[in-house]
Amino acid sequence: MSPAELKRAAAARAVALVEDGMRLGLGTGSTAALFVALLGERVRAGLTVVGVPTSEATRMAAEAAGIPLTTLDATPDLDLTIDGADEIDPELRLIKGGGGALLREKIVAAASRRMVVIVDGAKRVETLGRFPLPIEVVPFGLVATTLAVAAAIRSAGCAGPLAVRKGADGTPFVTDGGHFILDAGLGRIPDPEALARALVAVPGVVEHGLFLGLATGAIVAEAADGQPRIVTLGAA
Repeated sequence: MSPAELKRAAAARAVALVEDGMRLGLGTGSTAALFVALLGERVRAGLTVVGVPTSEATRMAAEAAGIPLTTLDATPDLDLTIDGADEIDPELRLIKGGGGALLREKIVAAASRRMVVIVDGAKRVETLGRFPLPIEVVPFGLVATTLAVAAAIRSAGCAGPLAVRKGADGTPFVTDGGHFILDAGLGRIPDPEALARALVAVPGVVEHGLFLGLATGAIVAEAADGQPRIVTLGAA
């Protein structure tokens, strides 16, 4: 099966978790986009929900799908967030931010009673770090911040190159919040909690893509004999 088919299978299972009247966090990325599209079908069939999008791209997709939207200021307590991940380990620790929306994604996840991650089987890892870790930083003092981030990474027992994420035109990618992203190619992160603590202590770091203690469950779609096999982790 193709990755797209597996992602759709995970998204379809997640849509079944949504109940009438729920306040939802709507994730960002290719798998989350499939969830938004399928949720829109249920809304058009009569389901009543309201959603908080985690990016401008998700906001536009949700509006196109007919999903009523709100903000965290108006609705600060969410029932459920459904979002994808770039990596997930056996303890439901995540790397997120490949789509550049990690700051809003983490704020929304933290405001939710439950966060269920939807991924295909390729995103499951024993140790986080194969996917480059996104680190969102303010543009001011970028070189100084990059040096401090590199030192923080070393202090947590990790090593690897740091690069400013670039857009298609070769200029720095700018997040919805107006920040830049450093991608850290670490290979493996033996102690995610230690690295998270080190990164948040760096002035100029807005947020990082380690999502620790936020996911309450995961829906993983794997290929089995040409068909999707759903594996649930945690409270999914």
